[in-house]
Amino acid sequence: MAVEIERKFLLKNDAWRSEVHRSTRIAQGYLCTDPERTVRVRVKGDAAFLTIKGKNSGISRSEFEYEIPLADAVELLKLCPQVLDKTRHLLSIEPHTFEIDEFHGENAGLIVAELELASENSTYPQPEWLGAEVSGDARYYNSALSITPFSAWPQ
Repeated sequence: MAVEIERKFLLKNDAWRSEVHRSTRIAQGYLCTDPERTVRVRVKGDAAFLTIKGKNSGISRSEFEYEIPLADAVELLKLCPQVLDKTRHLLSIEPHTFEIDEFHGENAGLIVAELELASENSTYPQPEWLGAEVSGDARYYNSALSITPFSAWPQ
């Protein structure tokens, strides 16, 4: 079984931007946002994916991802109540790669760094721009942002 182990962080400042080595625009929507499972369709550049994720257990959950035809993904996105728009910036601090998602549209202003790890106890770099960990805060899940966007959060 495929398992995703991921930590999620807010960012303190924009110092990370000078370290980005690749950026890609992403559109993603959710066909299912049940707490027990999510089903996501994603268009990332010229590629498309269907992803099924299980319920979180700490920072781990089952994850199954399959590449699908781009035309199918475009049609599946039309079935999604909301489509997230974000730019994913990749930044490497060997041997790790931070995926920094800069959201647009109704989630504009939210920037979150994600880091996939080999185990829940893995050590990881903590650059000066890395802020508070929000891994366990469900509001920051992409599936939750598709329902209650950042712009609708109480200040």
